[in-house]
Amino acid sequence: MKAENVTLTPLTEDDREQFILDNQYAFKYGAVEEFGLRDDHFEEDGEIISRKTIERCINEGAAYRIRENGKTVGGLVLKIDEQTRRGELELLFVSPDVHGKGVGTAA
Repeated sequence: MKAENVTLTPLTEDDREQFILDNQYAFKYGAVEEFGLRDDHFEEDGEIISRKTIERCINEGAAYRIRENGKTVGGLVLKIDEQTRRGELELLFVSPDVHGKGVGTAA
């Protein structure tokens, strides 16, 4: 199945908490699925990526929800230097339900 109708929408304040939880879930799922639970080197108790790291990225960048056919399937945060107009991708995550379907690439 190929990604269809993938769009980005700015993160809203009322979706911020769910964005953080979805990000942590996707990172944890991906790490355990890919590598297995080999050790306990997490940023915070039981999490691959800490709430503090995610919040810093959101606060210092531009956060977006990734949607496919209107359904929320992930998120990303861009950090853009206003002077150079160059940006970098701070965070990118997609729901395990759409892993390998091209959603991250389309976003």
